[in-house]
Amino acid sequence: MTFQLKEEFLENHYWRKCGSCKKEIEFSRTYQVCGVTACQKHAYCSIDCWSLHNSIMNHKSGWCEDRLSPKKEAVTFNENGQREQPRRVIVNSSTSISSSSASKNTLQEEDILIVVSKLKQYIKDKHDMNTSGSVMEILSHQVRRIVDGAAERARQEGRKTVMERDF
Repeated sequence: MTFQLKEEFLENHYWRKCGSCKKEIEFSRTYQVCGVTACQKHAYCSIDCWSLHNSIMNHKSGWCEDRLSPKKEAVTFNENGQREQPRRVIVNSSTSISSSSASKNTLQEEDILIVVSKLKQYIKDKHDMNTSGSVMEILSHQVRRIVDGAAERARQEGRKTVMERDF
């Protein structure tokens, strides 16, 4: 039976089935996944199928992301003949927050203020370039500098609210 799963898989000419319509998604083809991080377990063959999922799940600010299915040769099997799933690696942040500041829920001077995935996607889409991981620290420092100046201008005007005109 261990080789039966492998044999069945190799006989198929598709990678997975769509999470909505169950249509086959072939190898080396573009497919969509839900952009909501906690909801990326299904693949969708089209934006229409993802839209159906989104309407059912009622995501407040959902979006879909294009992905490329693997090549048939890239799929591996374990010793039981079952298809291996990609390993999930959890990376801890290099900056640590002390327990006293974590309980206060305050940001530290070295915390990243930028949504990393959004910035990387913007640079990829707009300029077709990759982004180094060290960019976020420098960019967060620049954002802090700009925000500190705007907060100071608001304070000089006697306000406790930073407004767009302060920038």
